[in-house]
Amino acid sequence: MRITIRDHERGLLFKEGNYRGVVKPGKHYIWPLLGINIEVMDITKAFKVEGYDIELFLKDDVLREELEVVDIDDKKLAFHYVDGKFKEVLGTGKYAFWNVLKKHTFDIVDVSNPEISDSIDRNILASPQLRCDVAVYDIEPYMKGILFFDNKMQRLLEPGRHYFWLGSNKVDIIKVDMRKREIEINGQEIMTEDKVPLRFNFVCQYKITDAVKVVMEVKDYEQQIYVLLQLILREYVGTLKLDELLKMKQEIAAYVLKALKDKEQDYGAEFLFAGVKDIILPGEIKDILNTVLIAEKKALANVITRREETASTRSLLNTAKLMDENHTLYRLKELEYMERICDNIGNISLNGGGLLEQLNSLLAVRK
Repeated sequence: MRITIRDHERGLLFKEGNYRGVVKPGKHYIWPLLGINIEVMDITKAFKVEGYDIELFLKDDVLREELEVVDIDDKKLAFHYVDGKFKEVLGTGKYAFWNVLKKHTFDIVDVSNPEISDSIDRNILASPQLRCDVAVYDIEPYMKGILFFDNKMQRLLEPGRHYFWLGSNKVDIIKVDMRKREIEINGQEIMTEDKVPLRFNFVCQYKITDAVKVVMEVKDYEQQIYVLLQLILREYVGTLKLDELLKMKQEIAAYVLKALKDKEQDYGAEFLFAGVKDIILPGEIKDILNTVLIAEKKALANVITRREETASTRSLLNTAKLMDENHTLYRLKELEYMERICDNIGNISLNGGGLLEQLNSLLAVRK
């Protein structure tokens, strides 16, 4: 029986099922009746013989020279390159490839450590073959991440895309939003020193500066900030009487902000702003204050009226003295009033001879 082995092929010679050697390209004759056969293999593909352990063939030095062998231990992977181009990912095991026509190289990586070296091409990590072996985490530009391996904190992750080997390790990332935040206290009832219950609407702005502290040391972070703000507000308002409080509205925000800044290290945050939105008075207190305000405004109006009346009287007195001392000025004043009367002559009716005579005497030239 004749068998032709082409240039891109090799033959494996078996006699009665036992390997006897490698057969090079050419024409070969075998006798099947003697239990001899040749298995033809394509050298552009991986070396693999069904039913036989690869170690059996690697004992043949002639065959071994034409093979590139890679042995991958547990918890390791190999990136297989053909002529410098990535082809596939190989798991645990021993593999052989023909090195006659193409060059086979391998990068072996340890997956027992979840950290993936920056030297590994990220395009390879995105390969579908690694879907079950690689975890990909995205940290947004306004976030920071806390990395955990098997529930043990490792380090802080900056924004970007991060890759980790899954392997036997559990990988978790907790993200923390680093943007400015706002917390509001609405309708908080607080009693002043003189036992007047007031309701406050208060606002505070802050941002997280220590993501690790927030995750590892502070539980229910926003709730704790809310309670802290409540306590500081109560502490300050409880030391003031109602009248003092209404006059010192701006000072409340300044005091609260200063007290919050003293706690920044404990909460891993920077407090940026605090302010009173509203102070809501009880209905009866509001009525009393309205009555007081009206009384104050009326008293102020009376004072202004009296002041203006006094000034007007003083002005009239001065004018009378000047006219008494200067007859020409007196005459000019008379003519001024006559001019006003004449401007409205169409609206004035004069009855009685006595009134006409008086008007005539006013128009007469004084001697």
